[in-house]
Amino acid sequence: MGRKPALDFSRLSCTERLQFVEDLWNSLEADEDAIPIPEWHREELDRRPKAYRDSPDTGAPWEEVRERILKREA
Repeated sequence: MGRKPALDFSRLSCTERLQFVEDLWNSLEADEDAIPIPEWHREELDRRPKAYRDSPDTGAPWEEVRERILKREA
């Protein structure tokens, strides 16, 4: 059984809950040094630009990717 939330979110509208999530997420920015970043995340952040520089023509434009996704969902 899950833990009972500290706040009763059911009293908030969907818009208010989304705003709460955004505000909560933004509040983490103030404590970003307190949030541990796994080493594999740092390695991946280093790897991706290098992979792009090594092969800039791989991948696809957003429009093509989006179209493939939308076709899959249909």
